[in-house]
Amino acid sequence: MHIVLAANPEAPHQPWVADTAAALAKQTGGTIAVVAVDEVELERLAPLPRSVYVERASEAASAAVTHLADAGIEATMTVLSGRPLERILEFAEREAADLIVVGSSTRPPVAQRLLGSVPLDLITRSPRPVLVVTHPAHPAERAGTK
Repeated sequence: MHIVLAANPEAPHQPWVADTAAALAKQTGGTIAVVAVDEVELERLAPLPRSVYVERASEAASAAVTHLADAGIEATMTVLSGRPLERILEFAEREAADLIVVGSSTRPPVAQRLLGSVPLDLITRSPRPVLVVTHPAHPAERAGTK
């Protein structure tokens, strides 16, 4: 199994997502490719220089790769520029991924409605299976509901 783990630059350290991907890789003898996208479509419209967003994406991908290495899993790391949904889907295609693993959205519900949610968009647009991993302390998890 080849897994693409989509690291989130808005929440650079999500160990529970990397832990899930690592467990799947160990169970299946699979491999992991970590990708993070800087989320800048047009630099001239961004409030900060692209380099700031690239650094955030690189930090998120590096944190995931380091966490996977600590779990005994070697992973590759790629940082891409552009819109996350399209770049993640293109990367998964190029990697011939069997599964995309992503953390649940870190945006508040209103922002998700206005700006979208990469995990939800991946679920609806990906031709590959997508596993969305919620934070262990997520309210739905504590209440035992989904």
